[in-house]
Amino acid sequence: MKLSFIIPTLNEISVIEPMLTSLRTLTVADYEIIVSDGGSKDGTLEVARRLATKVVENTSGKRQNIAIGRNEGARIAEGEFFVFMDADVFIPDMDAFFARALGYFQTHPECSGYVVYLQVLKKYRTFADAFFHGMYNRWLYVMNNILHSPLSQGEFQMMPARYFKQVGGYNEAITASEDMELFMKLAKVGSLHIDPKLSACHTGRRAHKIGWLKMLSMWTMNGIMVKFFHRSVSKEWTVIR
Repeated sequence: MKLSFIIPTLNEISVIEPMLTSLRTLTVADYEIIVSDGGSKDGTLEVARRLATKVVENTSGKRQNIAIGRNEGARIAEGEFFVFMDADVFIPDMDAFFARALGYFQTHPECSGYVVYLQVLKKYRTFADAFFHGMYNRWLYVMNNILHSPLSQGEFQMMPARYFKQVGGYNEAITASEDMELFMKLAKVGSLHIDPKLSACHTGRRAHKIGWLKMLSMWTMNGIMVKFFHRSVSKEWTVIR
């Protein structure tokens, strides 16, 4: 089974090389790495061309949202499974992680969307990170695995390519909570699952910059608007690097 890692980027020179290098340690499955760049000016593209399998460049001169970036990467993906990851996300043990993830899809072919617990990398982690991620991870578990109500974070999302294509990918008209909206569509064609035994780690840079309470309020407002009105409150998602 082939995986297509799809990573949207915009000026990610501080994290992109170690992130792509970590993906290349995978040995339990065939894979390709696709970087979909929104117009970086800091050397991100040079690193991506060296370490990724394919690179998509936004040459329009216009700013694109993350939904567009992900969809552009998916259009050239050839894998049986799509794995969407942010550029600052790291998997601690690639082989063990994806052996388990692929095993779940083999025994649950009806699964249309798969996520894992999230945590901040240990070297950046604060007490607030551990507390709020702990609470939110459990909420995701209840919503997806018990109540069967779609809820997801966009740092890591995995799904069979056929389901992604069936629902038309990410909604490019939505600036924020496009990740949740995708899972809302995927829930209509299959089942969703969050695996509490696996974790993806990220830098936590947004929460550290604006604060957890502000970030959670933004998530909540955008999530409610997307769930009931299929549009986000945020008109533009501020880039934090």
